[in-house]
Amino acid sequence: MTTIADVAREAGVSVSTVSHVINGTRRVSPATASAVQAVIDAVDYRPNVVARSLKTASTRSVGIAISAIANPYFTDIICAIETECARLGMMIFLSDTQDDPARELQVLTALHQRRVDGVILAPSPDPERRALAYLQATRLVDYVAGLGHRRIGYIGGHPGFQTTLERIVGYRDSLARLGLAFDERYLVNGAASTARAAEAAEALLSLPDPPTAIVTGNNMATIGAMRAVRARGLRVPADVSIAGFDDFEWADCFEPRLTLVAQPCEEIGRRAAFLLMERIAAPQGARRTIRLDAALTLRDSCGRPR
Repeated sequence: MTTIADVAREAGVSVSTVSHVINGTRRVSPATASAVQAVIDAVDYRPNVVARSLKTASTRSVGIAISAIANPYFTDIICAIETECARLGMMIFLSDTQDDPARELQVLTALHQRRVDGVILAPSPDPERRALAYLQATRLVDYVAGLGHRRIGYIGGHPGFQTTLERIVGYRDSLARLGLAFDERYLVNGAASTARAAEAAEALLSLPDPPTAIVTGNNMATIGAMRAVRARGLRVPADVSIAGFDDFEWADCFEPRLTLVAQPCEEIGRRAAFLLMERIAAPQGARRTIRLDAALTLRDSCGRPR
């Protein structure tokens, strides 16, 4: 097996110079770096990652702990993270926390034992977590109310998620700002599955004075709401309007086409990877929160109430 000493001898440099070329830990002249890299390629030298990690305290690896991996919203983000990490020479370990705080802790413990340099986490609904009072749902509720709807239902995501809590705050704040009374009957939990969301939508539609518009907190809730409306023989948007969060590739293929808030999934993944690299490089550095703008994509699933 070829060793780093073999590469150094063949390239006519020191072992430390080869190490610096491989790890990028010190500037090496372009000519020397090119000569070392040529030898590495010629002899097919592959560094021992485990041994190197013991010396550098870096495994060049990142953990991703996230729920609902099959959700297209998260899939796009994961792909962007993987692309950015690959560009930076980092491998990723991907784990599904299954929306369970206990499972989340188990996953994080396992990632730590594998000496990953950092973890990108989409937190589970842990009641100990503090929510941020931020929301872009205001523009969604504003749009629906602007069409003339006064009974606006909301199907939230999984209880305890930061995004779920923030969007509920935005829903209620928007109603108050628009002078519309908040009716707790119109706020229901759809979790993160189409089945639960369909049940939540059915509960809204069964009210004596059902909402004329339903806003959904994620794409699974949107699909579930559409199913419930059609199961009742109602039409969208003639009988009830639907608008929601998390645009997805086939939203144009629904009939009617879905009005959704599109979030910059690729940019979210790229920024997440970048922030993690910052944290790895400076563990005691100042914390940063980055908020990216969403865009309301208007299609056909919202109309004026009858």
